[in-house]
Amino acid sequence: MSELTNRQDNRQKKDVFKITTADMAVIALSTALIAVCSWISVPTAVPFTMQTFAIFTVAGLFGMKRSTLSMIVYILLGAIGVPVLAGMQGGFDKIIGSTGGYIVGFVLIAVIVGFAADRFGRGILPLTAAMLLGLAVCYAFGTAWFMLVYARTTGPVGLGTVLGWCVLPFIIPDCAKIVCAIIISNRVGKYVRF
Repeated sequence: MSELTNRQDNRQKKDVFKITTADMAVIALSTALIAVCSWISVPTAVPFTMQTFAIFTVAGLFGMKRSTLSMIVYILLGAIGVPVLAGMQGGFDKIIGSTGGYIVGFVLIAVIVGFAADRFGRGILPLTAAMLLGLAVCYAFGTAWFMLVYARTTGPVGLGTVLGWCVLPFIIPDCAKIVCAIIISNRVGKYVRF
C-alpha cells in the first residue's frame, strides 16, 4: 500500500514540472491578457493599471503553476524590451527601476492566489483571503524595493512618503479589482478544466 502511495506522490511531483500544450496555450493567453490590461493605464509615480485585476483573475482561474509561469513570461518580455508594461513600455531598466519591485511582486501574487485556488478551491472566502494577502505581500515587497532603489539613485526617503506615493492611492482601486476578480474566478472557475 505504501509503495503505491509513493508512486502516486512521485507522479504528482513530476506533474508539477510537466507543461502540456493546454498549459502553454493558457500561459500565452494569460500573458497577453496581463499585457493588454497593463496598457489600460493612468500615469502617476506608480501608474494605475488594470494588470493587477488580470493577475488576480488569471491566478484565481488557472492556479499556481500556470499563473506563475504567465507572470514570469510577462516580466521576461518586459525585460527584453517588448512593450507589455504599463504605458506600453518595456526594458530592463523598468524592471530594475524604483517601481520594479511591484512588477516582481506580481509573481508573489500569482503564487499566493494560485496556491489558494489549487488547494482550497475558488470559493469567495479562500480567494478573498489569498488576494488580500497577495496584494499586501506585493505592496510590502514593492515598497521595500522602491525605498532601496530611490535611496540609491535620488536620496533617502521615508516610509510614510513612499506609502503615500505607491500604496495608499491604490488600495481602493485594487480592492475593487479584487472584487471583480473574485466574482469572475468564482463563477467561471467551475467551467475551467485541464
